[in-house]
Order: sequence, then C-alpha cells, then structure tokens
Amino acid sequence: DAWSRISIYLANSILVSGVSVAGVLVIASVSAFVFARFNFPGREFLFFAILALLMIPGILTLVPTFLLVKRFGLLNTYWVLILPYISGGQIFAIFILRSFIASLPEELFESARLDGASTLRLFANIAVPLSKPTLVTIAIMNILSTWNEYVWPLVTIPDGRRWTISVGIVSFGSRYGGLESWGPMFAGFVIASLLLIILFLFTMRYFIAGLTSGAIKA
Repeated sequence: DAWSRISIYLANSILVSGVSVAGVLVIASVSAFVFARFNFPGREFLFFAILALLMIPGILTLVPTFLLVKRFGLLNTYWVLILPYISGGQIFAIFILRSFIASLPEELFESARLDGASTLRLFANIAVPLSKPTLVTIAIMNILSTWNEYVWPLVTIPDGRRWTISVGIVSFGSRYGGLESWGPMFAGFVIASLLLIILFLFTMRYFIAGLTSGAIKA
C-alpha cells in the first residue's frame, strides 16, 4: 500500500512539474523575445511593472489566489497546481530570458531578415537555440520549486489521490503513526531525491553554462 501511494505521488509530481515548466518556458520565451527585440510604446514601463511583482512575497498571494481558483472551480484538480505555478514562474523567467536575448548581436537577426526569415523563424531558429542553457537553468529552478512545494498542494488538494510527493510523504506520519511511518517516509524521500539528482546529472552541463553566461554578461 505504501509503495503504491509513493508511485501515485511521484506520478502526480512529474505530471504537475512537467506541464508547469513547459508552460513557463513557452510563455516566458515568447514574452522575453517580444520585450528584447521589439520596440513598442510602454515597453520599458510594462517590463518594470512585471519586475515589480518580484517584490511581493508569495505568502501574501496565498489567500487571493485560493479564492480565485475556488471561484473558477479548480479545487481538487491538477489545474489548481499547474496554472498558478505557470503564472508564478513567469516573472523571473522573463527577466532572465529578456536580458539574454537582448544581448544577442543584432547582426544575427538582421542577416536572417535579409534572407527572408519571418519573425517566427527568428524566434524559433535563432533566439531559442542560443538560449538553450538559460532555458534549461530556468527549467531546473522551476522544477525544484514546484517539486518541493508543500503549502499550496496541501491547501488546494483535499483528495489524497492527487497529492504531490511533498504532501504525500508527510501524510505517512499521520496515516501509519510512530515508527511504522519512518520506512515509507524515508523511502519516499530517497526516491524523490534520486529523480532530482538524475535530472541534474543529465542537465548539469547546460545548467552551468546558463549560470556562467549570465555571470559573464553581467
């Protein structure tokens, strides 16, 4: 019973983290490309308005966000986790990606335009491939934050079948009680940590490259 529950919690975490990070990368990369390569009225004001949201502590948005998802009827669904994670991960991702894409030489884009490349091709064939290390860095940071999130899934998912690994492991303490809960809890901790370690081992090269490139440009 304990192993089946751990498998369910892991599957839920993989689903939520995977869909969330995909949404963050797609929306943030498009937004950052627009902010970095296009001139339009109010661009700087809008960008700094987005950055201002970084100064708002996440705990202050807990109650308003809960009331919002409750009004939309998203409680006890995977979307109640995925949508807030996508929206919450945009600010930092847009800031990092916009800075990187803006630092790319304009000659790359100008030569592509002379060859007849459309805006979509400029984004897909130049901006995204060159931003791969930065995208991987953002992806890893978002996966870590969503994977280890405890309060939001606990508040919005009363159904234990949809709990993520962080909430599910803690639930073993109340389910089994005493020393009987130690085995399932430690097993869940080890399995959850191993998945993150394997992910980092396969993406470590891109992660370090993303951090290094950002440090050099700074």
